[in-house]
Amino acid sequence: MPHGTGAGCSGTIVRVEAWPEVDEHIVQHRIIPGLQVIRSARGCGIPPALEEFAERYRWLRENQPDDFTVSHESYWTGFYS
Repeated sequence: MPHGTGAGCSGTIVRVEAWPEVDEHIVQHRIIPGLQVIRSARGCGIPPALEEFAERYRWLRENQPDDFTVSHESYWTGFYS
C-alpha cells in the first residue's frame, strides 16, 4: 500500500485528492487544519487523524524538507495532544 493512503477508521481509503491540501497544511505548520482535513477524508476521530498526520509529516520531512516553514526541532513545540 503506498504511503499516506492507509485504511481509514471505517476501512475506507483516504481520498487521494485530499493529500495536496493536507501536505500544504503540514509544510505551513498548520497542524489543526491539517487534522481537520484528514478527519473529514477518513471519517474518523482525532487519534487516528493525528497518527496519519504524523506519518505524512515524517514522509514529507524525508522527501520534501525544503518545503517546510519551520525546523523539525520546533515543529511540535506548543502542540499538545
